[in-house]
Amino acid sequence: MKNFFYYLAAVLLAASCTGSLFETPGGYSGPSSVPHEMIVLGSRLDDPYTVENMTKALGSLYPTKSDRVVVEATHLYMRFLPADDGEFDELVDAGLELLDHPVDYEVIREGDYYHDPEIPEDQITWQYAVVEKDAAYPKHIRHEILDECHIPATDGSTKADGIDWSEVEREAFRLTGNEGLLSSGNTKARESGTPQGRITIVDDKTGEGPVGVRGVKVSCNSFVKFAHDYTDDEGYYKMNKNFNSRPRYRIVFKNKCGFAIGFNLLFQPASASTLGQKSPKGADLRISSSSERKLFTRSVVNNAAYEYFKSCRNDDENMRTPPSNLRIWLFQNLDVSSAVMLQQGALIDDSIISDFLGEYTFLLKLFLPDLTIGLRGADDYAEVYSRTIHELAHASHFMQVGKGYWNEYIKYVITSFVTSGFITYGTGSEEGAGYCEIGEMWAYYLQSKFYRERYGDPETAFGTEYWFYPQILLYLDDRGLNKYRIFAALTSDINSREMLKKKLVSMYPEFKSAIIQAFGRYN
Repeated sequence: MKNFFYYLAAVLLAASCTGSLFETPGGYSGPSSVPHEMIVLGSRLDDPYTVENMTKALGSLYPTKSDRVVVEATHLYMRFLPADDGEFDELVDAGLELLDHPVDYEVIREGDYYHDPEIPEDQITWQYAVVEKDAAYPKHIRHEILDECHIPATDGSTKADGIDWSEVEREAFRLTGNEGLLSSGNTKARESGTPQGRITIVDDKTGEGPVGVRGVKVSCNSFVKFAHDYTDDEGYYKMNKNFNSRPRYRIVFKNKCGFAIGFNLLFQPASASTLGQKSPKGADLRISSSSERKLFTRSVVNNAAYEYFKSCRNDDENMRTPPSNLRIWLFQNLDVSSAVMLQQGALIDDSIISDFLGEYTFLLKLFLPDLTIGLRGADDYAEVYSRTIHELAHASHFMQVGKGYWNEYIKYVITSFVTSGFITYGTGSEEGAGYCEIGEMWAYYLQSKFYRERYGDPETAFGTEYWFYPQILLYLDDRGLNKYRIFAALTSDINSREMLKKKLVSMYPEFKSAIIQAFGRYN
């Protein structure tokens, strides 16, 4: 977690002047051009799915039946204005799929986020959602019902009433001036489908073909008609609704394992990479290191975390998974990373943080990352992957030892960083060095372990230049004391190398000789 708070303080100071923590958008490269600026909206469009417009479309196609068939509201198009992140979380917990921008406006320029110009920048902007007519939602949160809508059944088939509701849907698009959004403007060559496809990524270092971007959410919508699915281990997704128009697609980096890659500052569950309008039959996407930078790094971190979460348990042994609501920030222009676990309650009440950041301490409570991954100089999959695994190893350790231990750990990192002349991890002689010793020994060991297994490279070892010697654990692993057994010894009472040695000998007497030899090598 080297140098993190030095950079965090600088970032917070900058934020207090600019009012933003958004990174400066760069140029787009590779086969995928994905914009990350604020969405620019144009004129408001007439939503074809309103009850009024669907009724008109029914009358246009079935004039003799329209007086006998009542078009009833199936969904409500709403917007909410949560007063704080607590109310925002209530909306998320209620199962609402929230967007920070309206869906019935022309999108002039795609982007990652939107903020209503009438809402102050330091407040949460309006959150838009489509809610089933009779579904429960937090009514005490300020909200408005924008439209009552009729969204036809998902299969689009002709019902017992003899009405082709798929065709009524198309007619509604034509009558509202949205015919250009249909995949085809004439009924003889019309195109519709259930969006499905595959999202893949290439790791050049493995020499293998593309693999799936795993467990990530793919979402699409056309006006108020939404659908989403999570990719499987091979990267395949398939929506549960049929579309007649070209929907907007986006990859939402909220994984089905629970972790999210994104900024609390945006007050969104996770970052999204917007892909624009695609065919109603679906879209494939192949990502590589030459693709747009943020899309690539988000996808690598996603896969690394997914793999890590799955590896924490096997049939016989396990280690603690990181918290299911883990929040990961990515910084393209920093080369430092951290596992501060702020969203899990670490550090916020510790006086040393207040002493260090002064009046800017309150900003931490707004942003609350758990892990931050610095990506400067990480030009390929392997480097992004290894940095991510290191911080995930810290997150598992946190879950085992708790907040009190973690506060002592971070206190040492900050104090030694400031008092030792900005030397990474201090010198090991400062008070509390044992917390850092155990934490970093474990994280560098697991980083090396995962890297070796993924890339078939038995010689790679990270962090061996530091005074806490992660090679001790690599030595033991090579002799059969695996990561699960080592992790079991990392309890909250272990805060020095000598204590860890004694604990391992006590737990695994059959490895006593190897343990003594390993620790003896690096006195």
